[in-house]
Amino acid sequence: MQLEEFNALDAREADAVVRPCVDVDRWVAEVLEGRPYDSVDGLLDAAGQAASPFTGEEVEGALAHHPRIGQRAEGGSAEASLSRSEQAGVGIDAEVTERLRAGNLAYEERFGRVFLIRAAGRDAEEILAELTRRLENTEEEETPIVAEQLRQIAVLRLEGIVAR
Repeated sequence: MQLEEFNALDAREADAVVRPCVDVDRWVAEVLEGRPYDSVDGLLDAAGQAASPFTGEEVEGALAHHPRIGQRAEGGSAEASLSRSEQAGVGIDAEVTERLRAGNLAYEERFGRVFLIRAAGRDAEEILAELTRRLENTEEEETPIVAEQLRQIAVLRLEGIVAR
């Protein structure tokens, strides 16, 4: 979609385009309120600052839609499709799959939520190393990292939707 098309969408249509990037009402509203944007960079800059910082409740709500790393999102929603695309580069062997599975479970047990990382552009070994490192964090250290990863994912998804 071209920026001009995005700027011209009615509120309902624009919401349907932006919400799959991250289902955080405040973020979606702030991104849409900034229309019309003069450039894609301006849109992405605004998206990077919108709803900053995410609240704990916003992060937890958005995480409810994220599959575990190494598992493909199911369903036909736009968000599931984006997630499958982001994890396409996580082609992994059985050993790494098992280590990711165990790491995901350890993370969920430690922090009570799914492990979140921007997977786009990262291979399985890099993701596994980051998962292992982040398991050493305290809740206070991990919470802002998760929020930042969520924001990076949202901006990357939006960038993939609105062409330069």
